[in-house]
Order: sequence, then C-alpha cells, then structure tokens
Amino acid sequence: MQKQIIRREHVSDEHLPSTLHPIIRQIYARRGVTDKAQLELTASHLCPVETLKGLPAACELLHLALQERKNITVIGDFDADGATSTALMMEALQMLGSSNHHFLVPNRFKYGYGLTPEIVDIAASQGAQVLVTVDNGISCTAGVKRAKALGLQVVVTDHHLPGATTPPADAIVNPNQEGCNFASKSLAGVGVAFYFMLALRKYLREQGWFAQENIKEPNIAQLLDLVALGTVADVVSLDANNRILVEQGLKRIRAGATRPGIQALIEIAGKNQQKLVASDFGFALGPRINAAGRLDDMAFGINCLLAKDLSTARVMAADLDDLNKARREIEQGMQIEAEQVLAGLQFSEDNLPHGISLFHADWHQGVIGIVAGRLKEKYHRPSIVFAKASDESANIIDHQNDEIKGSARSIPGLHIRDLLEYIDSQHPGIITKFGGHAMAAGLSIAAEQFESFSKLFEKYAQQWLSQEALTGVLASDGELLTQDMTLTFAQVLRDAGPWGQNFPEPLFDDVFTLVQQRIVGEKHLKLVVEKDQQIFDAIAFNVDIKRWPDHQAKQVKLAYRLDINEFRGKQSVQLMVEQLE
Repeated sequence: MQKQIIRREHVSDEHLPSTLHPIIRQIYARRGVTDKAQLELTASHLCPVETLKGLPAACELLHLALQERKNITVIGDFDADGATSTALMMEALQMLGSSNHHFLVPNRFKYGYGLTPEIVDIAASQGAQVLVTVDNGISCTAGVKRAKALGLQVVVTDHHLPGATTPPADAIVNPNQEGCNFASKSLAGVGVAFYFMLALRKYLREQGWFAQENIKEPNIAQLLDLVALGTVADVVSLDANNRILVEQGLKRIRAGATRPGIQALIEIAGKNQQKLVASDFGFALGPRINAAGRLDDMAFGINCLLAKDLSTARVMAADLDDLNKARREIEQGMQIEAEQVLAGLQFSEDNLPHGISLFHADWHQGVIGIVAGRLKEKYHRPSIVFAKASDESANIIDHQNDEIKGSARSIPGLHIRDLLEYIDSQHPGIITKFGGHAMAAGLSIAAEQFESFSKLFEKYAQQWLSQEALTGVLASDGELLTQDMTLTFAQVLRDAGPWGQNFPEPLFDDVFTLVQQRIVGEKHLKLVVEKDQQIFDAIAFNVDIKRWPDHQAKQVKLAYRLDINEFRGKQSVQLMVEQLE
C-alpha cells in the first residue's frame, strides 16, 4: 500500500547549538529535542538511579541472598530483550560475588510468557530460593502467589504496563508502576535490569560487601553492550535516556570492548563492528537471537551472549544464524499463504478491512508476530495472525488442544491492547487471555471463537480508527540538495544518532531521473538515478515485482535515507528507498 509522503513542517531550532549542521539542527528540533542537554549522550546525563521505585527493598533482599549463598534463579523471557536482560543479570551477579545463580526461560510452546505457576514449580524443583524476573512478572500474579506459597522470595523487574493489581512480590522494580518518579518510562527490560544492578553495586559498597569478600568493585558499564542491543531490539521509544544507553553501548562495541557473543553475532551478520549503528541491532543481531525463542529454546541465544571465548561464541552464533534462516523460510511460506487468503477475500487497496485477522491450523506459532507485522506494513491495517498451540519438544502442532494463539501488530491511532481489553469487557469469554502494548499484543482464544472474534475485531477497529489513521504516512524531512548528498554528510547523519523508535532516522524525498533499474535477489530493485547531473545508486527492498521494473517510467519519486555503501573497501553514497512511485 502506497503511503502518503508528508513533509515535516519547519520548526524553530534557535535553542540548539549553532555549531550543528543546519539540517541536523532542524532534524533534532522536529524530533522534539528542546534543550542541548538532550544531545549530551554521556552516562552522567542518565536519569538518577535512586528515582526508580522499589530498588531499596530489592537490593536489601539480594544482599541477604548473597550473604547466605542462596540459590538465585533469574526468570527470563523468550525475546531479545528477555535474552539480554537474562544475560546481563547473570553476568552482573557473578561480578558482584554470587556463586549460586542460574537462569530459566519459559519455552513459549509449552508454558507461554512469564512467571507462570508451572515455571515456579520447575525453578523450585531445581533448588531456587530467590526468583528474579527480568522483562516479565508485573502481570504474573498467579506465578508470584505460587512462589510465595512455596516459600520463595520474588523480585520482579519489568517494564510492561501493570494491570489493576500488582503481584505480591517482595520487591517490584518497574518505571511504569504507580508512584514511580523515574523520568524515563520507556526503559526496556534490559534497561531496568541494568539500573537494578547499578543500585545493587552501590548498596553492596555501602554495606562493605566488597571489602568483606575481597572482591574488586566491578564496572557495571561493561554490560552496556547488552543494554544497547536489547533496548533497540525491543523497539522501545528512544527517549533521551535510552539514546544515552544505546550510544554508550555502541561506543563500547565499536571500540572492541564487547563480549564474544555479540562480536560473533556481528561477524555472522556481515556487519562492520567499528561502524555498527543502532539499526543493526534491530535488523541484524536481534532477529538472530529472537530466532532461538521463536523456533527452539531461548537458552541458545542467552548462552551465546554468555560465551566466554570467541571460538565458542562463533559456533553458537552460526547455530543462531541457521535458526534465523529457517525462521525466514517458515515466515515466507506463511506470508505467501496469508496473501493467498487475502486474495481469496478479494480485498483491494480501496476495499480493505479495518482490521485483518487470519488463522491457519498449520502456521508456526513462533513466527506469527513477524507475519502480522508484514501484513500491517503492507496494508497499513492492524493485523492479528493466529496459529494452533504447539508441543514444546519439537514444535509439533497439538491438534488435541482447542486453543489458538494470536500475535497482533497495530498502526498509529489504534492502541491494540486497549482494543483487546474492550472486546474482552464487552464480550466476556471470547478471549482467554491477552496482554501487550499500544503497537503489539498477544492473545489466546478457543479455535471455535475465531470467526466471532474476527467480526468483533473488524467492528471495533472500524469504530476506533479515524480516516486519517487509515492513510499510511511517511514523514519526510524534505528535499536534500545534491551538494549535501555526499559521503561526508551521510556520515554526519550516522553520527547524529542513535536513531530508532520515536526518534526516526531522517527520511528525505525527491524526484529523480531513472537511469537504470533491475531486480536483484529475487525481489529487490537496484536503481541508478540522476539529479542535477549527478548519479546515485539506490536500492528498494521487497518491491512488487509485478510493478517493477517499470521500463516505461522515466522519472521516479523516492522517499529515501541517505546511507553509506561499503564494497571491497570502497565507500559510496547509496539511497535506501522506503517508497518509490
């Protein structure tokens, strides 16, 4: 679906330093930078640790656990944020003097998300005495109650929105809990874990722990590479605080001060470690870690991040790369089938439903979220893709289980979790369980309820979505003069990041003369375009090969990002095309 290109309005940027390139200064102002201090991406400008509610109780509990050599079990999640959070907690506890800590990640196909009673029972059977959740727990009331009934202590660290009630944990650290004055509400799970470990180090120092144990006080900043990776991969808002965390992690990685697991992932993804950018976390490293949780067991991804030497990490990264390739194949097959279903429903761009919901009994539960995201991007409609529940051992579909699980992706203007909550309140019993955010959510329903749910989803999506929201928009920073379409300015743009969610990388638009066009890699369009007698290479990924190449076209309007292409040691300007018409 072609999106409408709208140029961002010019705003006042006089409050920003005159030493900045004028285009960069305007870009920052348009993205809400109100003070030059927000551009100071040093650790000293991070939100104060002590403003995060729940830390004193959490630190006291873990100090006692360390003193008494209790078994501390970290309960993670099966996505990249959960994996980096788990790895960070495992590394930090070792640095702080623990010799009795372990991790446990629920298998999504058997137990589902979070600290469930079943996972608590497994942890208890393995000798756990203290449970520390990362990237989950704030909605796991039943699991926390089970842990307390078994005599376990529980510290919840999470960033998800709490419900009407919070679980009866011994301590809760979450910037989004009621009464928390932490200025950044957009921390990823790994960011919360990082702050917790900073606070714990300070608490242990004040208690004389390091002197008592003859331990050198550790540098928790060594873990910022994990924080940067998990923050970008989880697509949380890159507010000023998160930009600092990501920038500091990137600096460590570029300088070679990163763990073997991340170095191996960079290598297998074919990226340049010295020139890594934030988007590489989201499009190259994150998907390889996520593939473990989607198709197999996230423990593979966590163990890669925890690898102590590069040779071991490379073997693990290669396995994750293979899983990611398998994930792509499954996803592509599902997407073709989804497109065939949509074609059978005879939708057109002028006759799209307000909400797309699809179910296929043979689809893979681990990749339905990606397919929902692809449909959302293509049609600019909130999309939910359902699959049958699967057996945990070999990802076998359980035909005896009537439950189907859905993964939802939304568009600006529709808070998908709120919509699911409204459907649940108006039609109790259709949705078994649900949770999520504004743009992504998950739910379970009985298979026989799919048709009823689909009708309700379409009905309420139509009521909730405005006509403006249904029109896809690309926000452009305008036209670039050819004098600025240089390697030098492309590097300035890179250095002006990190770019990401709610702090988008600059996008430009213009009309070019078409010089050459050809398909590469089956569905990518390689272009040579001309403007003001200057030639530029451009590439558009995943084009409609029924429409392109179009040899009748003499000119093309591009919405593009200015990038640097490196090939055989030579650099050149390349236009990364978001849309062409």
